[in-house]
Order: sequence, then structure tokens, then C-alpha cells
Amino acid sequence: MKHEDLIQELHDVARQLGVTVRYEKGDFEGGYCILKDEKLLLVNKRLLPNRKASVLALAIRELGLENLFLKPAVRQFIEDEVARATQSTTKVILKSP
Repeated sequence: MKHEDLIQELHDVARQLGVTVRYEKGDFEGGYCILKDEKLLLVNKRLLPNRKASVLALAIRELGLENLFLKPAVRQFIEDEVARATQSTTKVILKSP
């Protein structure tokens, strides 16, 4: 599945979870937050499509997907991104003095 298609699918998942996705400019990649009782998923609009999809997947995973139907390719992408993020975090921790 192309990253643009994944982004659209992840948008739909966020909508099902009651989360608004916004693309903004700034010195950040993105993530989930609550602003004045509104659930938001912010994504830096200058990121490449593969990073946008990754940011969306990681933020959506934080919200919980246990009771939500996802297309198998979308669920696999989310799981792969979580595993990749966990692995890279572990490497950074292990390299710290």
C-alpha cells in the first residue's frame, strides 16, 4: 500500500476514534494531544509521506485499537512502526553512557 493511501486510511481511523487530524508547520514531527477538550493529532505538513504515515500510526496506536476493525495492511503498518520506534528507542538508551 502506498504511503498516501496509508495516510488516508489512518485519517479514517482517527476520525472513527473522534480525533481531528491537523497539518501544521513548525519545529516538530507530530503526535496526539488534547487542546481545550478537543482531541488532536498534529502532523508537520513539511514531512515526507512516509514520515507522515509513521507519525499518524504511532499517535493512533497510543489511543488503543483493540476494539476497532482495521484493514490488515493498516494494522500491520501500525505494528511495524511501533516495533521500529521501540527498537530505535532501545538502541538510544543502550548507547547512552
